[in-house]
Amino acid sequence: MTDETPESLIPYDEIVQDALRAVVSRVLREVEQTGTLPGEHHFYITFKTRAPGVSIPKHLLERFPDEMTIVIQHRFWDLKVEEDNFSVGLSFGGVPAMLHVPFAAVTQFHDPAVEFALTFQAAAEMQPDEHEAAENDTPAEEESVADAEPREDGSNVVSVDFTRKK
Repeated sequence: MTDETPESLIPYDEIVQDALRAVVSRVLREVEQTGTLPGEHHFYITFKTRAPGVSIPKHLLERFPDEMTIVIQHRFWDLKVEEDNFSVGLSFGGVPAMLHVPFAAVTQFHDPAVEFALTFQAAAEMQPDEHEAAENDTPAEEESVADAEPREDGSNVVSVDFTRKK
């Protein structure tokens, strides 16, 4: 008898990732329909800036060449949610910008009002090309969200690790 787990012919990892990303889609769709965030809810959404289908202004791509965290809270506009992506208007240093992000590019979703978080694995085709490390990939005030780890304090943080053990 062997300790090796047979390789699955069913793509469970992909199915679970899609289901969890549907949570993000549903939450954003509810905000889109009401036009506002309920109560104290607000969202930190981290995504791969060079993933296929991502569209952000060039100056933001230069500033965040790998990953970017946006905050949807007080000042956002034109939130549109489609089946596999969302777009939103945000201001960066007083400069308005429209962002278009496929859900497949999202790597983290966090609602600090209720300590709810999801962490996603980026698909191999979502990995950006190799480049030199940028000092400003993650702004200092957002580092704690981008590096969120599962907590043992009973909060609603979910982290899913899909590494296969062989």
